[in-house]
Amino acid sequence: MAIRIIRKKDDEVLSKVCKPVTVFDKKLGILLDDMYDTMKMYEGVGLAASQVGILKRVVVIDAGTGRVELINPEIIEESGVQNGLEGCLSVPGVYGEVERPNKVTVRALDRNGVPFEITGEELLARALCHEIDHLNGKLFLERATRLETSQKGQEKV
Repeated sequence: MAIRIIRKKDDEVLSKVCKPVTVFDKKLGILLDDMYDTMKMYEGVGLAASQVGILKRVVVIDAGTGRVELINPEIIEESGVQNGLEGCLSVPGVYGEVERPNKVTVRALDRNGVPFEITGEELLARALCHEIDHLNGKLFLERATRLETSQKGQEKV
């Protein structure tokens, strides 16, 4: 698969709201595969399509439990609170303290358009929220209460 160019924080595409996917075809499958390979190449936990310049509601995540693909995801339930440092492949070298739900349930479609739900806690919950924020044109910087440039022990979601 192809490694795509990751858009950086000053790219206006990152501030745009992504459009829902309506066509589930081979091109979507290629995008998902390319996004996953790109995310792994840059050692990320998640990647939204907007981060590779595609304004579609498409996300890939691997928070250590395997590949997750989400098309048109929406958070339907959240509970608890966690605070922690987040990084982002689109904001290299910067980490921010961000409050997120500790547990979220997301409804989405798979690459074939089949609906499903996924519930994540801790890092997976953080990654789900972070990537869905990307689809809505928001970077973690907007939620951060403080920023730092140390990456010690932090994940890039």
